[in-house]
Amino acid sequence: MRKRRHETPSFTFRRLLVLTVFFAGMSLLAVRAVELQIFQHDFLSGKANDYHTRVVEIPAHRGVITDRHGEVLAMSTPMDSVTLNPQLVQLSPENLTQLSRLLGVSENFISKRIQDFADKEFVYLKRHISPDLAAQVKQMNIAGIDIEREYHRYYPQGEVIGHVLGFTNIDDQGQEGLELRYNEWLSGVAGKKRVIRDRLGSIIEDVELLKPARPGRELRLSIDRRIQYLAYRELKAAVKANRAKSGSVVVLDVDTGEVLAMASQPSFNPNNRRQFRNKRIRNRAVKDLFEPGSTIKPFTVAAALETGEYTPNTLVNTAPGHFKVSGHIIKDIHNLGEIDLNTIISKSSNVGASKLAMSIPPEELWGVLNKVGFGRSTGSGFPGEEAGLLRDYNHWYPLERATVAFGYSISVTPLQLAQAYAVLAGDGQYRPVSFIANDENHSATAAISPQSALAVRKMMQRVVAPKGTGYLAAVEGYRVAGKTGTSKVSIKGGYAKDQYVATFAGMVPADKPRLVAVVVIKEPRAGKFYGGDVAAPVFSRIMSGALRLLNVPPDDLSGERVDELLEGQAI
Repeated sequence: MRKRRHETPSFTFRRLLVLTVFFAGMSLLAVRAVELQIFQHDFLSGKANDYHTRVVEIPAHRGVITDRHGEVLAMSTPMDSVTLNPQLVQLSPENLTQLSRLLGVSENFISKRIQDFADKEFVYLKRHISPDLAAQVKQMNIAGIDIEREYHRYYPQGEVIGHVLGFTNIDDQGQEGLELRYNEWLSGVAGKKRVIRDRLGSIIEDVELLKPARPGRELRLSIDRRIQYLAYRELKAAVKANRAKSGSVVVLDVDTGEVLAMASQPSFNPNNRRQFRNKRIRNRAVKDLFEPGSTIKPFTVAAALETGEYTPNTLVNTAPGHFKVSGHIIKDIHNLGEIDLNTIISKSSNVGASKLAMSIPPEELWGVLNKVGFGRSTGSGFPGEEAGLLRDYNHWYPLERATVAFGYSISVTPLQLAQAYAVLAGDGQYRPVSFIANDENHSATAAISPQSALAVRKMMQRVVAPKGTGYLAAVEGYRVAGKTGTSKVSIKGGYAKDQYVATFAGMVPADKPRLVAVVVIKEPRAGKFYGGDVAAPVFSRIMSGALRLLNVPPDDLSGERVDELLEGQAI
């Protein structure tokens, strides 16, 4: 008992010591807490905000592209992308394997991204993934791995209008076609906001809107989706049936110069990036040059009429069916003898066109060709458009002067040829081509007289008559004016013996044309190669459907045909 009494003071001392230390520690913590919460609050709060607060972009979607009737041709849809912060990312071997499998990329790729961008806070790991896949990645809850919202361009019509629209890159910036031409107009302006991120790097709160996002503007094209589909379908079928190398079609509105349809083959689907090869994405209607052959003859005749020295009935002696220029023979298939200007076009006489060109001042022929648009841009603004070749008449030598008259020694694009025929269809008025609906920025200028344009139109109606070279271009119920063309393909050192370009250019209704179309089929290899056999039927099928879609009334109704049409309407 005495022993315990001696131990009590020692125990009391120890207890007091412990309590003293405890309360001293509590006091120090309290003092520190007061210091942090009151005296250093602003400093520490700022540090915390600096660590967790970030300014991030608010993505803005690209503007919609529509056809003239408001049908969507291109739109940007929201997509998710996987990003990583190399400074925060923490990947266990199991997470690395799972993430690799989910995203379809190698583990080495993920590790390399982390290592190569170790000094960065943001890098893409996989872009444009499905919502389901994004949800699975998010559920992994990996520090430094996040999901960002982006936009992906989608083309509802696919390859039907791929060459006109072009495409965008993965950042939604235009790379080809009208997507490139109007990239600034279509591009949205990203906004900015201040956010708070958690320790995993995920946004947990929006703090402040610094700058609202501005979506891109809508672009309404002159294209008519229905006519575009007709052109695409018929061209594709013709290229396949004739085993041709390529082909193109252009349909213009005569009164405005608007492009209603434009198609090329081979085609590509702008939704499928694996098809983005130069051969497929090339818009041949504006980039492929060719010698137009006999489709130039109406302009040669127009130039002769413009001099005032010729009328449609003026006779030109083409006997004996050939003649020599600078040692080269120009010939017709048959000896047509003495023929008028009407027959030069309807029988497609090379000799007649050449003699006509040689009889008028060269500046007269060059002037008409230049005024209707050959040798210069159409004014469409389409990226990469070719201007063609029309040498200055001061540099023409005699043979060139003769061959230009029937479509050689001159190169054009299908779009240029369509624009030139629109001059004949539009009573001699030249209009720049436009891909924008109701574009009022361009005014018409006189290229040739209305009288010459009307006279040539009447001559071209004979081409599509039952015995004409382009009779297969006829459209039931409508008068058609047009011209066939068959030219050899130019190769190094001359012309290929068995490679041709088949062309038909025309307008309808002939008396007061509403539409102009040009069909070009390059290197058909199924046996037929004349423009009247290969290209003219394509024109007929496209125009037949287009005229009815546009409710253009028939202008060639007579006799039994009237009864048939009336019966069809009654049904």
